[in-house]
Amino acid sequence: MSNPTSIAVIIPAYRVATRIAGVLAKIPPEVRHVIVVDDASPDSLEEVLKKISDKRLIVLRHEANRGVGAAMKTGFLKAIELGADIVVKIDGDGQMDPGLLPHFVEPIASGKADFTKGNRFRDLAFIKHMPIVRRIGNMGLSFLVKLSSGYWSLFDPCNGYIALRTETLKNMNFRRIADRYFFEITMLCEAYLARAVLKDIPMKPVYGDEVSSLNSMKVLTEFSPRLIARTVYRVLMSYFLIDFNVVSVFLVAGIPLFCFGVVWSACHWIISFQSHVFTSTGTVMIGALSILLGFQLLLQTIALDIQNEPGRYGH
Repeated sequence: MSNPTSIAVIIPAYRVATRIAGVLAKIPPEVRHVIVVDDASPDSLEEVLKKISDKRLIVLRHEANRGVGAAMKTGFLKAIELGADIVVKIDGDGQMDPGLLPHFVEPIASGKADFTKGNRFRDLAFIKHMPIVRRIGNMGLSFLVKLSSGYWSLFDPCNGYIALRTETLKNMNFRRIADRYFFEITMLCEAYLARAVLKDIPMKPVYGDEVSSLNSMKVLTEFSPRLIARTVYRVLMSYFLIDFNVVSVFLVAGIPLFCFGVVWSACHWIISFQSHVFTSTGTVMIGALSILLGFQLLLQTIALDIQNEPGRYGH
């Protein structure tokens, strides 16, 4: 990996004292800075880091545990201060192979992407070992993340192995990046508003039989309200505040039409059921046409939104 750019690796560290040295030893020599953020780890992490003689190593410490997102934001600010061109997040537990780092950096260094993210779902063996409930949870979570982030081509949304251009970081609103487990998803949402081109990097998980540190169904139920709120925020920002285009028109027309059709049809169905009198054809058609037209407009909105993904079709 040729390195004309400055690369900083950020490692959020919590309860990884027994594994952090092995991770640091595998980081390629082309990396200029290795920033470990000790998130008030209660184990012997601080002592272990003091014994490591890597000149690239910079250790930052939180006095209280604030979460992986907060640790990463501390690392981001330090990387920007050091003048890094590209930042890479690697976990300190050994579940992310530092040897894959060139694959994450190359698309950014060559100008093909602004943001790269790991994708374990290219590995069919990984998917086959998933219980069916977890597969369903991942599919549901992936769809909601696509909707809320605007990155319709992304897979494996909770994968924390990421790399991005520092200039992209500077265009993000750090206050809207979550401090804890919602971190990866909020990074995607903010990257979209910064119009960052995203590229998935195929990778295999390096742990044994464990396929995820999070319960996908639990994450889906806990994150759904926040993802819906993020979707509304993205749509308002992208199609009403930052820009106003044909998608905005379709939304303004499609949502009221669809809602009117549903309410109109439901009300007249209830009236017909209670009075035992058939609803007239004209009344039925008003509801049916409103629903169909509204649905078509919303479907076209999604199609145009997919085309508007940064980097898709040359955008």
